[in-house]
Amino acid sequence: MPLDPQVAAFLERLATANLTPIHQLTPTEARATVTSGPFPKQNIDRSEDHIVPGLNGPVPVRVYYPLSKHAAGPSANGTGEPGLVFYHGGGWVVCDLEIYDGLCRALANATGCVVISVDYRLAPENKFPKGLEDCYSATEWAFAEAESLGIDPTRIAVGGDSAGANLAAAVCLMAKDRDSFQPAYQLLIYPVVSSDFESKSYKENSTGYFLTRDTMMWFWELYLENPADAQNPYVAPILAENLTGLPDAYVITAEYDPLCTEGKQYADKLQKAGVSVKFHQCDGMHHGFLRHSDIFDRAGEMITDIGSILREVLN
Repeated sequence: MPLDPQVAAFLERLATANLTPIHQLTPTEARATVTSGPFPKQNIDRSEDHIVPGLNGPVPVRVYYPLSKHAAGPSANGTGEPGLVFYHGGGWVVCDLEIYDGLCRALANATGCVVISVDYRLAPENKFPKGLEDCYSATEWAFAEAESLGIDPTRIAVGGDSAGANLAAAVCLMAKDRDSFQPAYQLLIYPVVSSDFESKSYKENSTGYFLTRDTMMWFWELYLENPADAQNPYVAPILAENLTGLPDAYVITAEYDPLCTEGKQYADKLQKAGVSVKFHQCDGMHHGFLRHSDIFDRAGEMITDIGSILREVLN
C-alpha cells in the first residue's frame, strides 16, 4: 500500500529539516535529540516510582494505574488487576521512562492493566546482557510483589516496542529456560529479533522511512560486546531452537519498516512451535508510529486495538 498520508507528510517534514542522522551522533547526542513530543498524556488513577533490586544494581520502574472506569477489574477469585510489564524502545541506546510516559498512560487505560515501565540500563555504557538482566529482574519483582501492587500474578503480560519488544521476547525465553515466572502473554510491537540486514524489508526500507539500515547497524554495534553475541537467542530470539511453551503473542509490524520481515518471520516461527499468535501488519505505516498518536490517527486506533486484545486474553 502507499504510505499513509499522515506518515508521508511527517517524513517530508523530517527530510526538510535536514537533521543529522542518529548514527552519525554520539550516544549522548542521540539521546538529547529524542523527546516525548506532544504525545497527549491521558489522565490515569495514579503512577508510582519504585526502585527494584537488580543483578547489576537498582532498576527504576514506574507503575501506572488506569482510571477506574478503564480498569479491567480483578480476576474471578478477586486476586487483582491484570498487569503489563513494558520495556521501551530506542535501539537499546536511547529513550527512558519520561519519553514513554505518554504511551504507558495510554496503554494502561486502553488495556485496563497496571502497567510497569522499566528504565533498564542503556548501551553502550551497559552492553548486553545488562539491560536485559534489568528487564528480567524488574519482571521477577512484578511477580513477587504482585499482591502489594494489586496485580493478579496469573495475568501478567510482558511487552515492548522495537528494542523493547526484543527484550520482551528475550525475557520470555529466559523465564522458560530458568523455569521461573511465567508471563501470561507477550506483546511484540515491530520487534527486533534478528541481525539480518539483508532481509526483504531491510532492502526495501533501508532509507527514507525514519528508521534506517545504517541506524539499526549502529544500534547493534553499540549493544553488543562482540559480534558473536548476535548469535545468542537472548539477543536474536528468532535463533532460539525451541519456542514451544512460550506465552501466546500479539505481533505487530509496520509495512515501511526495515524490521517488518523479521517480525513476520518470528510470528510464523512461534506459531509453528504451537504458540497461539495474533499478527497484524500496519500497512502504510513506518517504524515508531505508535508513539505519536498526536500525529497519526492509526496510532490511536492501534492502541485501542492492543487494549481490546489484552483485555480479551487477560480476562
